[in-house]
Amino acid sequence: MQKSAANAYKTVSKASMSPRQLEAAVLNRAAAMLKAIQDNWDAPDREEKLDEALRYNQKLWTIFQADLTDEECPLPKKLREDILSLSLFIDRRTFDLMASPEREKVTVLININQNIAAGLNSVPVRESEPA
Repeated sequence: MQKSAANAYKTVSKASMSPRQLEAAVLNRAAAMLKAIQDNWDAPDREEKLDEALRYNQKLWTIFQADLTDEECPLPKKLREDILSLSLFIDRRTFDLMASPEREKVTVLININQNIAAGLNSVPVRESEPA
């Protein structure tokens, strides 16, 4: 009963999130998954958990790539290009980790996800407001 209540809360919470908040939440979830693996690197199920976390992160960034290449993407062209470039780095690091897992290699993916999420959670300054 308590578990279904928690799931219902998560569903309602997601439904009431802005797109930016939702993107930040999934980036933070991916970072948390990767961090948990990094912190428990010697766990017997590490390979399986790492594969799951990397695939989750890769799917997330693939969705971002698709959105950024959409003609109707509202972001400025330069920002889209920068994030797409970052996503290519993430793809390369992900494939590198899949082929040759090392604890230290995970850090950059965690940091990128956390930093992008923090930026998405920050309140944008409007041009008419003083910085």
